[in-house]
Amino acid sequence: MRFLYNASWVAPRSFASVPRCFYIRPSSSSSSRTPNAQSGEYSFVRKVGQRIKEDNISALRANLKGHHNAHIRDEETWAKTDSKTIDDKQTSTLTGNQSVRSAKKSRHNQDMLLALVEDRFVHVVAAMKKSLLASDFKDRPFGLRTVVELERSARVFRDLVRHSFMQASRAGLTSRTDNPLFWNIRNAFIKYECVGLSRELRYAFQSCLAGSMPGQTSLVDAHHKLADMRFPYEWFPEARSIQRTVHLHVGPTNSGKTYNALKALEAARTGIYAGPLRLLAHEIFTRFTAMGKPCALITGEEQRVPDNVDQYFSSCTVEMAPLGQKVDVAVIDEIQMIAKSDRGWAWTQAFLGIQAKELHLCGEDRAVDIIQALCEMTGDKCVVHRYERLNALKTMDESLDGKLSNLQKGDAVVAFSRVTLHSLKQSIENATGRRCAIVYGGLPPETRAQQASLFNDPTNDYDFLVASDAIGMGLNLEIKRVIFERSAKFDGFAHRQLRISEVKQIGGRAGRYKTASQAVAAAKDPEGLAAGPAAQSQVPTGFVTTMDPEDLPLIREAFKSDAEPIHKAGIMPPSFMIEKFYASFPPHTPLQFVLNRLREASRLSGLFELCDFSDWLAVAELIEPYTMSNADRLVLLTSPVQMNDVRQVKVMKAFAENLGSLKGGRLLDIKELDIEVLAVSKEKARNNPNHLNRLESFHKAITLYLWLSYRFHGVFQDQDLAFHVKAQVEDRITDYLEHLSVSEEKQRSTREKARRIAAQRLIRESIIMEGDTPEEVILPSVELLSTAKPEEAVVYT
Repeated sequence: MRFLYNASWVAPRSFASVPRCFYIRPSSSSSSRTPNAQSGEYSFVRKVGQRIKEDNISALRANLKGHHNAHIRDEETWAKTDSKTIDDKQTSTLTGNQSVRSAKKSRHNQDMLLALVEDRFVHVVAAMKKSLLASDFKDRPFGLRTVVELERSARVFRDLVRHSFMQASRAGLTSRTDNPLFWNIRNAFIKYECVGLSRELRYAFQSCLAGSMPGQTSLVDAHHKLADMRFPYEWFPEARSIQRTVHLHVGPTNSGKTYNALKALEAARTGIYAGPLRLLAHEIFTRFTAMGKPCALITGEEQRVPDNVDQYFSSCTVEMAPLGQKVDVAVIDEIQMIAKSDRGWAWTQAFLGIQAKELHLCGEDRAVDIIQALCEMTGDKCVVHRYERLNALKTMDESLDGKLSNLQKGDAVVAFSRVTLHSLKQSIENATGRRCAIVYGGLPPETRAQQASLFNDPTNDYDFLVASDAIGMGLNLEIKRVIFERSAKFDGFAHRQLRISEVKQIGGRAGRYKTASQAVAAAKDPEGLAAGPAAQSQVPTGFVTTMDPEDLPLIREAFKSDAEPIHKAGIMPPSFMIEKFYASFPPHTPLQFVLNRLREASRLSGLFELCDFSDWLAVAELIEPYTMSNADRLVLLTSPVQMNDVRQVKVMKAFAENLGSLKGGRLLDIKELDIEVLAVSKEKARNNPNHLNRLESFHKAITLYLWLSYRFHGVFQDQDLAFHVKAQVEDRITDYLEHLSVSEEKQRSTREKARRIAAQRLIRESIIMEGDTPEEVILPSVELLSTAKPEEAVVYT
């Protein structure tokens, strides 16, 4: 593809009408680079990235194609050079050569990315042309009347893109401030590859079109006012009318912080527990029910409210915290998740909106600064309670060397997928001749409690446990040693390295002083519970190690490092703000464009940052063709749909059509629901390697139906039948997994592959975290990266 920068390029006549987000600052700007983080978790990421380059450089090279290998070989030579043995002259020469290679690599990366942008934009324009021809004149947004106008605008936009890349290559303007168009395009590709790139190009082009429409320039200031999110505490006037006392319980795992917060909740007349997982909400629900206290269980997919009582406790996931209910005490667990880019807004919303006289927050010490700052903003009194770990915790010097025969009684192997957990369970039992319990969030509550009890009982032959990372969020099991099956996890998009906080939280579960079953038993015996942690007998030291020796240095490094303090809380615009913002646009403006413009126009204080809009944008794009009110669209934005599942996307389209027409929502009438999967015999299903994906996809679809049934009960009426079908699917999944067999060699190969993928992603993420350093990434060929079509982009979020 020939596209290289033309020195004679001249800005188009319509450049003055281009939105300000495309303007490029002069090259005389003081600096286009942002300061690097010098400590904390970012420092840890850089150390890990360097080690990965040194140890796995050949594995990374195997995943790249063609002439990129030359750049990798150069980096391999540099990475393996011991700087301590090089004299000053050699060091100077090496640094100069490295700078030249970095500059060439940077230009090469930008050339490859621009080629990919050109290719993606062709498909974006084609999709818009198809939509333009299919719509009535009155339905055409962005002032487009003919295909000729669309193509003319596309040529102008291509020139803008090429100019931004030329400025990045020649003048070094690559920061978000100096060259926002280039930065947004590159950032979208780094985070979401071709999918994010296509979506960013579509929005940028639409912004270019909107900027040339009459009257749009005058709306810029109005949009900034409508998108003013500097004072989110004002969104909850009822909570502001209460003089709240915030008790912040911080400390490492196994320190008693959650124990003390729950004690305050138990002593209250009414209260709320809000946690990050459904299984934690269910455990607190079980605990309070065992104490004879009426308690409701409220999650997105399930709601159990006690009958014939006026006052009751509520145990819920944090997104479902009842903000309109006045209570004496509320507990928000894992408060450090307020900084999460995807769900942090839910913790911020709960903190600002819960109407409780006493608000107890449990979490890590790094959350103290942000919570104190928020309390100063809201006028709440803040009391910090600090805790120390109740027993010692040590990282071991040796791993299991990949051998399950090295397991010891009381070991818990932590993995990050159901398939891995069940294959590990079978492999452990085959290798040791002893039984292995299994615990993860997807298990039915009764089964999970039974498995935990079997592992905690020292008198039976259940010597081992395989568990998901859910044990890091409060599942108290009697674990002597935590073993990380790998140091990378799949987060819904790709494998990534575990963060410092994740490693410490999961590994810290070794040597627990109280199990979940003991807590329930203590709830039935208040005198025993009142004794507290101090009355516990001497507890053993907890140990942490890994399955493979390659992962152990990363885990040890994490325990030596401190996660960076939290300085900002995640936030998302509330529905009333989106509705007002939406009303300022012409009719039939796509919701995804409105959301993107809201993100660009938002005004935030230094204590807050916007959470990731990607899921909202994907859902908004998916439901755009269906007729429904803006309020209904905003509800669907937060639905638990998995956009990387093709079956889920088809089901979501069917649900949107049902909601738009207000009919056809009976469970058995929705042909996109794969109910036929239940007709496959269990014996036949076990021999089909793709059957598990089909079952899990159907389970997610039923879960989505239940979520919708609580919000649009008039359309999705078969809630009881959906619960019945959900139980049947869970039974089929359990049966399949129990008969799953994966060799140890294949498990080892899978772990190695995950490490390689996480290494590549770590280098990508370092660009975003450390500023503008594109020379650290070598892009694969355009042919390799240009596989996703724009019209399918929503599927692969």
